[in-house]
Amino acid sequence: MKVLVFYTKKFAYKTAEQNLSDEEIALFYPGDKEIVHEGEHTNCITAFIQAEAEDEEKGLKSREKKLANHLKWVARKNNTSSILLHSFAHLSASKASLKFTAELFNAVEERLKNGNYDPSQTPFGFFLDLNMEAPGFSMARVWGDL
Repeated sequence: MKVLVFYTKKFAYKTAEQNLSDEEIALFYPGDKEIVHEGEHTNCITAFIQAEAEDEEKGLKSREKKLANHLKWVARKNNTSSILLHSFAHLSASKASLKFTAELFNAVEERLKNGNYDPSQTPFGFFLDLNMEAPGFSMARVWGDL
């Protein structure tokens, strides 16, 4: 799994173009979870995440714990509890299945909630218009190969 994390003073998005089928997108929205087509987050950790095929071999629980711990560590370093998960399939040539990626993102979101963090996700299956304000200091950008 590859992760590029930014501390962002502001991260705003709006869906621009759908790039997956409705059935594929539905994997990410179990139960009553709805697609939020635009949003703005302040003082948050914005994590650009790519789950890789190898992650499926390592198992969901292992990857969930590893990712959540990494994000909590970066959040503590930046004195925030707000964490935004953003799928970004451009960090590696290897890609996990959509089903595994959906399960991972939803499990990490739940684990972070249970740890008193305020997690959320950008809409999956869409290209997004982004507006990002990220300050330039050491822990404001952290890359991980988890």
